[in-house]
Amino acid sequence: MAKLTRAQREWRPGMQKKQRSVKTMFASTVLVCEALLAVFVTLAAFGLKRGEPAVVLGLGAAIAVLCIVNCALLTKKIGFIIGWALQVVFFLSGFILVDMFYLASAFALCWWYALSKGESMDRDNAKRAAAQEAWDQAHPEQA
Repeated sequence: MAKLTRAQREWRPGMQKKQRSVKTMFASTVLVCEALLAVFVTLAAFGLKRGEPAVVLGLGAAIAVLCIVNCALLTKKIGFIIGWALQVVFFLSGFILVDMFYLASAFALCWWYALSKGESMDRDNAKRAAAQEAWDQAHPEQA
């Protein structure tokens, strides 16, 4: 039999599932897509001989890994700051591959939208959960 995770071991009947942050999920999705973008841009820059091959491949791999690692940091404020810094790095890579100016602008808009819409959805979910909790306390016989 497979080992149980910590959440499975600590679960008890009637426990509420912790609500995940929509903002974090949206931002993680954008960062994973940007990691793929970093890989493909690196391959394009390598194929077009836009720099020393080892440097181009190394920087591209580092940026792709940073995008993925930053997904884990999105539970803290520093994760979102690093995310904005990555948007700037992607935009500046347009000086190596001109099409990146357009792609980076599109991804920066996606990043901004993920953060703003995710935050508003988290607020709505918190209001809905508070209203449900108040209703459950006011009507214990129906819960």
